[in-house]
Amino acid sequence: MDLLKRYNNRELSWLSFNERVLQEADDPSVPLLERLRFLGIFSNNLDEFFRVRVASVKRMVRHGIRINESIDFFTPEELLERIMDTVNEQQMLFKSIYDRLISEMGDNGISVVNEMQLSQKQGAYVKEYFYETVLPFLVPIMLNNLTRFPELSDRSIYFAVELLRTSAAVEPYYALVRVPSDVLPRFIELPSENNIQSIILLDDIIRFCLDDLFHIFKYDVAKAYSLKVTRDAEIDLDDDISTTLIQKMEESLRKRKKGNPVRIIYDREMSKELFRFFTRKMKLDIENIVPGGRYHNRGDFMGFPIIGKDSDYYQPLPALEHPMLKKKRSIIRAIKKEDIILHYPYQSFNHFIDFMREVAIDPKVTEIGLTIYRVAKVSKVVNALMNAARNGKKVTVLIELQARFDEEANIYWSNILQEAGVQVISGIPGLKVHSKIVWVQRKENDKLRNYGYIGTGNLNESTAKFYADEGLFTANKEITNDLENLFRFFRHNYMHFDYKKLIVSPFDMRSVLYSKIDQEINHAIAGRKTYIVLKMNSLVDTKMVDKLYEASNKGVKIDLIIRGICVLIPGVKGLSENIRTVSIVDKYLEHSRIWMFYNNGEKDTYIASADWMPRNLNRRVEVACPILDAGVKKELHHYLNIQLKDNVKARENGSNYRNIYISRGDVDVRSQDAFYEYLKNKNHVNSLS
Repeated sequence: MDLLKRYNNRELSWLSFNERVLQEADDPSVPLLERLRFLGIFSNNLDEFFRVRVASVKRMVRHGIRINESIDFFTPEELLERIMDTVNEQQMLFKSIYDRLISEMGDNGISVVNEMQLSQKQGAYVKEYFYETVLPFLVPIMLNNLTRFPELSDRSIYFAVELLRTSAAVEPYYALVRVPSDVLPRFIELPSENNIQSIILLDDIIRFCLDDLFHIFKYDVAKAYSLKVTRDAEIDLDDDISTTLIQKMEESLRKRKKGNPVRIIYDREMSKELFRFFTRKMKLDIENIVPGGRYHNRGDFMGFPIIGKDSDYYQPLPALEHPMLKKKRSIIRAIKKEDIILHYPYQSFNHFIDFMREVAIDPKVTEIGLTIYRVAKVSKVVNALMNAARNGKKVTVLIELQARFDEEANIYWSNILQEAGVQVISGIPGLKVHSKIVWVQRKENDKLRNYGYIGTGNLNESTAKFYADEGLFTANKEITNDLENLFRFFRHNYMHFDYKKLIVSPFDMRSVLYSKIDQEINHAIAGRKTYIVLKMNSLVDTKMVDKLYEASNKGVKIDLIIRGICVLIPGVKGLSENIRTVSIVDKYLEHSRIWMFYNNGEKDTYIASADWMPRNLNRRVEVACPILDAGVKKELHHYLNIQLKDNVKARENGSNYRNIYISRGDVDVRSQDAFYEYLKNKNHVNSLS
């Protein structure tokens, strides 16, 4: 088999994932306004893809860096061309879906109008809204006589404005106006008329009121065309030992805002004269300029107003209480009895908040350690940590300042926590801390006892409502002692430990995973039943892929549930014929990492913070935790089995980057709904016992 067919290309595989998001927007069985939200997710994903992955490929092209040909046969130039071809195809599909959705919304009494479609009553409302709310945020920059063109902020929407006088031979005025969609709602609901709910975009309110904005200039015609710059999001940290990491991050974030443009989208209706003026003044590379439509930042559709009928949305499933975590009962006492796993968003994240609140006020708790990668904007987790410090606990927080796109927020939280008396560790040199762990030490009967929490997702009450993740509470001595040692390592990076139960990257995760796969290979050679199930977001590490190929060739059956990027190609004779991959995209974001190795019936099972990517295994502190409680293990196996039976939202993907829905059987299985019902029925059974 040639090298090109041995692995999928990472970037094209990611675009294939984003196509699955687009499929949800195109699915008529998805509620109407949820489909609009999926368009927003698609667009938001694509923006980040350009800021990170396309920017990386363009740096390769610019500096003449070659792709590793042992993995990928593309040159950077060829890959960039394939990326742009795929993106253009998807954008055409996006427009087709959007037009159909707008039409369907109109049929259902929801109208998205522009400035030329306003009734007299609506026009008066828009004028009043403009003067009271929008105008104070608008400061046009007149460009004709400027010698230096202003820097355009990353991902902001701008209007390139052209003011013309048709009655005299004078030069047109050109201006730049930033649309303040970061501080004002992008969508404004207008007074309803004839039982029609109308929405107008902030962009079109400004267009409607251009005369009011430029009234001091003499012109006959005013036109505004949208423009957006997407910049390289790479952060470079210098080696200056005289500055702290926070100072380096703050300086790098300032530089990011002026990073190299990787994509400039403009309204294709822009006049040739205005286009030439802007491209000349901005000194733009023509290959970065992409013609687009009237509106940019379609990711804002994720925040479309809640209007319409209940049937236009997924009906929310109330988060379930865990049967072992009753109100007004100690969570610490419950964890002492047995390990407890929470499945978000099916079960309530409030249990974790209650745990943090309890340990913050428990007089027997002496010390708390916690890692932060991303937290909510208004974080109850951070609030509990600050209160714990005020209550005299020793609190240590490892806060990862290099969490991409959350750097500024984490610098803010770092300062807030330090002011409250928390010991803050701002990352580890050379490593990014991506683990999601809590360690609690408590004095019981004159002895210190440890408790712990290990999660697959961030300690974030906002995302826990729509990210599907796992979180394990445990009092197991070996696991919690490992957690204690991990926090000792965070404080003193020169200290290293042999972790008894936890698998910790970059120290031993790769080698342990190799040994687990070898274990299945040895069972297969001995003629015993073998089976591996791996659920994660991304499978990119080619060494791990090669190990799975080796296992497949020895007869090991492997099922992969990979939401996003998957460079492994399944079902190829002589390479991967015993491997099957599925991807589930549904109303919740599949985010958990769960690994099961059959081990002659022992079913070694882990939850983890890590995907199988080089960065996770080589350059990050990640934690995988064994599931030792028989009941918890059984619950996770049931979850994996349900996901593997999904024939409604599961797709198979292979070497052609196409997403084929799994054929439906006699009974439809939608795994997210099925697992919720499983947990709900389990609660009912427990309430009867």
